[in-house]
Amino acid sequence: MKKKIGILTGGGDCPGLNPAIRGCVYAAERYGYECVGITDGWKGMLECTTIPLDRAAVEYIIMKGGTMLGTSRTNPFKKDDGSNVKKCIENFKKMGLHALVALGGDDTLGVATKLYRDHKLNVVGVPKTMDNDLSVTDYTFGFDTSVTRAMDAAQALLDTGNSHHRVMVLEVMGRHAGWVALYTGIASAADYICIPEKKIDNAEMLKKIKDAYARKRFALVVTSEAAQLSEVGEGQQKRELDQFGHEILKDRGMGERIAGFIEKNTGIETRHAVIGHMQRGGAPTLFDRMLGTRVGMKAAELVHTGQFGTMAALVNNQYVGVPLEKATGQLKTVNKEWFDVMDVML
Repeated sequence: MKKKIGILTGGGDCPGLNPAIRGCVYAAERYGYECVGITDGWKGMLECTTIPLDRAAVEYIIMKGGTMLGTSRTNPFKKDDGSNVKKCIENFKKMGLHALVALGGDDTLGVATKLYRDHKLNVVGVPKTMDNDLSVTDYTFGFDTSVTRAMDAAQALLDTGNSHHRVMVLEVMGRHAGWVALYTGIASAADYICIPEKKIDNAEMLKKIKDAYARKRFALVVTSEAAQLSEVGEGQQKRELDQFGHEILKDRGMGERIAGFIEKNTGIETRHAVIGHMQRGGAPTLFDRMLGTRVGMKAAELVHTGQFGTMAALVNNQYVGVPLEKATGQLKTVNKEWFDVMDVML
């Protein structure tokens, strides 16, 4: 009887998940394993809901966005009494799993880390986040596609801003890390970039926008959804949190707030646009298809060689296994080196 590998996807969806699932299934079958998909992330582990996975089931998903397994933001460690964690462990055995491959970001892999470290489950991680904020991996799949989508949106805003002589503000995703805003802004010739790692200098932003507008009669600002604008009363409103304790950002409206602030303080007509979840869906780029495929394959190899408690990572253009604890211990955020790049390019 073949040993069985369970595969789940947790947290926000992003392009590259399906290629990673496919890569893992193809490689696992080559090693002689059977694969089963656990639906809707850790919720599926709690409810023991699965679908069969084989080459026929995943053959053409490499070009599709989202995740064929479904996802959720369920956190088994949310309950303090430990009952959900116990249920995950019981269902791991009930499903007859030899190992579990968890595809996700810091939250999903944080759960995987605890299940391996504290409960000795055979777990391997695959790094997924369009925010590109996981440590010890050069890139995460989903990031390249999300920035490509955002660049297209920025170009469209530049065209209409130029035509109507307006300041245009584009809000992109990025909860703790500003990589999407940073790359989008630099690649789209933005006049100012707002990221959560660096509180907005109001005077500097207004000066750069005024100078840009005086030179060409339009300007572009790219902001992360989690950027901080130095306004009176900011941060006093309590917002809803998800199961991992993160503020739900959908109603924060940084693009709209920044646009209003610019127009009020410059007198220049300013509009905003939010690309939102369009960054998450749609066909993955070539880079994300290949990255997803390779880390999925590596995850199957890590299971086969018994390297549990590790994550498949791209390090110096090599696919390697790294400790899950190192990957989830600290987020990779925009650092001073990139602040210096921004100073030159803006």
